[in-house]
Amino acid sequence: MHLHSTSRTSSRSSRRLSSVLPFALACTLAMTGCDPKPTPDDPTPVPDDRTPALADKLLVVGHRGASALRPEHTLASYRKAVEDGADIIEPDLVSTQDGVLVARHENEISGTTNVAEVAKFASRKTTKEIDGKPLTGWFTEDFTLAELKELRARERIPAVRPGNTPYNDQFEIPTLAEVIALAKELSQSTGRTIHLYPETKHPTYFQSINLPLEDKLIEALRADDFTRTTATIYIQSFEVANLKAIHAKIGTSQPNWKLVQLMEEASLKPYDFVIAKDARTYADLMTEAGMKEIATYANGVGPYKRSVLDVDATTGAFLKPTSLVRNAHAAKLLVHPYTFRPENSFLPAPLKVAGPDSTRNAEGAIKEIQAYLDAGIDGFFTDDPAVGRKAVDSYKR
Repeated sequence: MHLHSTSRTSSRSSRRLSSVLPFALACTLAMTGCDPKPTPDDPTPVPDDRTPALADKLLVVGHRGASALRPEHTLASYRKAVEDGADIIEPDLVSTQDGVLVARHENEISGTTNVAEVAKFASRKTTKEIDGKPLTGWFTEDFTLAELKELRARERIPAVRPGNTPYNDQFEIPTLAEVIALAKELSQSTGRTIHLYPETKHPTYFQSINLPLEDKLIEALRADDFTRTTATIYIQSFEVANLKAIHAKIGTSQPNWKLVQLMEEASLKPYDFVIAKDARTYADLMTEAGMKEIATYANGVGPYKRSVLDVDATTGAFLKPTSLVRNAHAAKLLVHPYTFRPENSFLPAPLKVAGPDSTRNAEGAIKEIQAYLDAGIDGFFTDDPAVGRKAVDSYKR
């Protein structure tokens, strides 16, 4: 979920963090990777009292696996997430040229693989328009699965996560089927069901090039008993139309599948709204009326965390929670914000510790997560599930 990370929101959008430390907080092109600045359109603050969660269990979602500790969207990252206590692992999904769903945060892969150094693929470098913005690089839809399997994963933000760079060039790009198989294997070995939280990335774009994601996702999830009947599957998207389409396709046939409407910062729009010339923004979806509409096709929302609980622009101190959780819970929607990261560079000023931006600050990260638990969230996306698990297990309401 993009990290916006946006991510994952995003939870996770298509912004990309630079590998140069001064720009480590820059947003990715998509959403699920970094944390955008709050906007004046964020929901109205409400009184600062603790809000009860809607869910019985607070969920720790391994955002792109344990991406603070292993290169993101690799089987090693997902495995580490489960070892560290994640309840759910999150594969972002894009398509290959031959229609296979693979786990990458973006369809442009120069920042997360060694593709730029593979001479035989040099001619594949190109410029495309993705969600209305030009982007230059190498794209998954221009490679067959066999070709993508020749590449190796790399750390996306090495300046912030230098400890991940020794793992560069060790791991393949996994398919969705391989991620499902891993979750099934880990469920058996740990004795607890490991759930999945797949995101359809850039669905309007992939539809436009005749590589729609939705049917392939449904087909893959129905192909295995584990995902068809055992695990809980949370299907997420920053767009609206494709979630509605998935809702229409599955109806009530998959009670263990849940749909989650991701939300970027409030002033932005779902890209399918842009194409349809729908004037509404994510801020409109965050209102009481917006949440009621979302509840007609989804079971939860995945907002950028500052839309739930913002920080003072000067001091970094937490402000009062907004109305987002209250509005969502009134519509019986779960709230899973993104993205909680353990490094100093991603934490509010009062929670930072001495050291460089890359310092892993578990204590500060736990305090940040618990402030959001006080706001009533039902789970959260984190790059460091070990920290997330400690935050939940030590939380006293």
